[in-house]
Amino acid sequence: MTTENEPIQNEEIVAEETTPTQEATEIAQETEVTKTEKLEAEVAELKDKYLRLYADFENFRRRTAKEKLDLISNANEELMKAVLPVVDDFERAMASFETVSEIAPLKEGVGLIYNKFSKTLEAKGLKPMTAKGEVFDADLHESITQFPAPSADLKGKVIDEIEKGYFLNEKVIRYAKVVVGS
Repeated sequence: MTTENEPIQNEEIVAEETTPTQEATEIAQETEVTKTEKLEAEVAELKDKYLRLYADFENFRRRTAKEKLDLISNANEELMKAVLPVVDDFERAMASFETVSEIAPLKEGVGLIYNKFSKTLEAKGLKPMTAKGEVFDADLHESITQFPAPSADLKGKVIDEIEKGYFLNEKVIRYAKVVVGS
């Protein structure tokens, strides 16, 4: 019996020895599976975050583009609202041309409308340039022609202003067209 028991015991010992290594292998495989699952879950989560951020960015980009277009299309709205009363005054003046027999009150009315219009534009940042008598400056003036200066002190200066120049908030929006003394 001992001889018969010995092989059985040896088999049990071998079986016992292989069992822990198989268990270790199974545990290692399970650990790898859980690590892989965790990594896959993390990748899926990061991919989801990326897609959401990308969608948010695209929405932001579209919204800002739309706002920019709205701003451009409505940029002059405030100016137009400010100019409308002046247009109304001009329409009234034009209607009174037929009924007025004297020119003096008509001239006075048109002068008042012009002053109102000028003040409205100045309130919006438009300022006329003073060019006549100033030294010619290529950053402000556009020389149309040169003319012999009537006096020596007018050489290189603006003798006449053909078209007035304007600033809008300190930026030149129209250069003054001038005649320069030579």
